[in-house]
Amino acid sequence: MPGTGPGTGPGAGPRPPGTGPKARKTVAADRGRTAPTPQQRLARLARLAPAGSPAGPARTPFVLLVVVLLGSGLLTLLLLNAAVNQGSFELGELEKRTEELTDEEQALQQELDSYSAPGSLAEKARELGLVPGGNPAFILPDGTVRGAPSPVPGAVPGADGQGERP
Repeated sequence: MPGTGPGTGPGAGPRPPGTGPKARKTVAADRGRTAPTPQQRLARLARLAPAGSPAGPARTPFVLLVVVLLGSGLLTLLLLNAAVNQGSFELGELEKRTEELTDEEQALQQELDSYSAPGSLAEKARELGLVPGGNPAFILPDGTVRGAPSPVPGAVPGADGQGERP
């Protein structure tokens, strides 16, 4: 229960320092000992912390190692990024060249198709002096002729300059 016990009653206020129960034990324990001199304190501290302060020299190589590793990592990333960018530029140029070659291929295919069209072939044949053929006749392996061979209408024998064929 709060407010019960020694020193907690109605007239009890804050105690002056060194008068509490803990203070009495500390003072009683210190009565048997003498206070250490500054030299004794310094010797005791020297035993606790080794001479040479190892935190300074041991930390410096580690910090340098970390800085070098981070710097080399950043440099590697920079070089890798530059290589990837160079590759993307080359890829863009190659894609552009591929598109140009594809367009050229399509244009050449259209030109070939126009030369291969039946109307174009017939026109070219007339320019060369060729005439359309009539009904064909076939010679079978046994030597018989199937169909009725006839001369081409409108053709002049020997018009090709070679004369009649034997």
